[in-house]
Amino acid sequence: MPDLKFTTEQKKALTVICMAAFLVPFMGASINLALPEISEKLNIHGDSLHWIVTIYLLSSAIFQIPFAKIADIAGRRRIFITGLIIFSVFTMLCAFSTSGTMLIVFRFFSGIGSAMIFGTNIAILTASVPQSQRGKALGINTMAVYSSMIASPILGGFLTYYFGWKSIFIFCALIGVIVIIFSFIFLKKEWTGQQNDKFDLIGAILYGVSLFGIIYGFSELTHIHGVVFLFAGIISLIIFIIYEKRAKFPILNIQLFSKNKVFAFSSLATLINYSATMGIGFMMSLYLQYIKGYDARHAGFIFIAQAFTQTLCSLWSGKLSDRKNPATLATTGMAIIVAGLAGLVFITETTPVFIIIIILVLLGFGFGLFSSPNSNVIMSSVEKEYYSQASATMGTMRLTGQSFSMGIVGMVTAIFVGNRPITPDLHENFMNSMNTIFLIFLVLCIVGVFASTIRKKTTITNTYLTHETN
Repeated sequence: MPDLKFTTEQKKALTVICMAAFLVPFMGASINLALPEISEKLNIHGDSLHWIVTIYLLSSAIFQIPFAKIADIAGRRRIFITGLIIFSVFTMLCAFSTSGTMLIVFRFFSGIGSAMIFGTNIAILTASVPQSQRGKALGINTMAVYSSMIASPILGGFLTYYFGWKSIFIFCALIGVIVIIFSFIFLKKEWTGQQNDKFDLIGAILYGVSLFGIIYGFSELTHIHGVVFLFAGIISLIIFIIYEKRAKFPILNIQLFSKNKVFAFSSLATLINYSATMGIGFMMSLYLQYIKGYDARHAGFIFIAQAFTQTLCSLWSGKLSDRKNPATLATTGMAIIVAGLAGLVFITETTPVFIIIIILVLLGFGFGLFSSPNSNVIMSSVEKEYYSQASATMGTMRLTGQSFSMGIVGMVTAIFVGNRPITPDLHENFMNSMNTIFLIFLVLCIVGVFASTIRKKTTITNTYLTHETN
């Protein structure tokens, strides 16, 4: 099969989407390196520290599908650019936070901007290129994400070490402004999916309440109010599903899950994969700095091995998924992640750094092999009018999974460490919590392999052929 080239307009759209895809993960990976300093400067300790990361994921997950629906009605370009503006403004405000509460509030609003960006970016990308080049485009976009993870340990560690944690937010806000300018220049076309629909406000509220209750409740399960929130979230989710099945203009088409097994199980695989992996970077950053004694710069350099492997593998696997069964590639990637997590379970205070690097490289290869092909499966399993919802659902599954992952981190850390600074006398407690967390992740990922395996080759192939014909 020849390697088809993108047109000028497709290249412009791809450039903007990749710039946005670079920006948000960069800050996410960079802030992990700054957590010890943030903990010290803003007096945030132990099981409260994870909320700096979790609150951003939570707001992004809650608002992604509602804004995807709004984008279908009002225009994906418009919502995408608005999201970039909100993200940049509140990211800059994070740099001026004087307390942990203020930082967490600004991170919440920054997450709303992120929801607008990632509820539309893959939909814009998918609509901009033909199906024959979709895997290649998604591979390039995923490569941009992982490229940011190469840059973030180096640049994020450098900024934190020489200029302090606030410099990361200022840097990301300025990059956001550049992306906004390029968006106005390069994205001239407006994309809509369901202009005649009306926004389902009741559905959006039920969806937000259910997701907040489930994610927040899960992260606070060690407290009675966490159990209450989790129960309320589950009840709200059931009400939401019943309501959406009857709604004339549902905010989320439930039939995407009930009648499209490929979409349903691919989305489930995404949820499980990120539930089992997001907390790895968070815990390993604390481990390298608190236990191993590295500063932010040197800890960042260790993470480069994983990010570099992910970047190269994601581009290769994206192109390969245009020719080979992408579900098989994604399942293989998740199985490799299982092997990497098995190695992390047995890490101790004296584990040599080269062993850690080998494990990180293995994880990077698994991540790279899973992400692009799995995205290709999801976006190719739906009709064009559902691109925004599919993109937002994929993003929501990713963010919800990441929130669950951080919830596991917070819950286990609360049991072993509590809300205390991680001082030398608590190093043993920290190691016990880290090993327990990685063991939970390992079990989750094994379940994810089975969920990913359920996707049948014939079903996926028929789905592709049907959409290609349409």
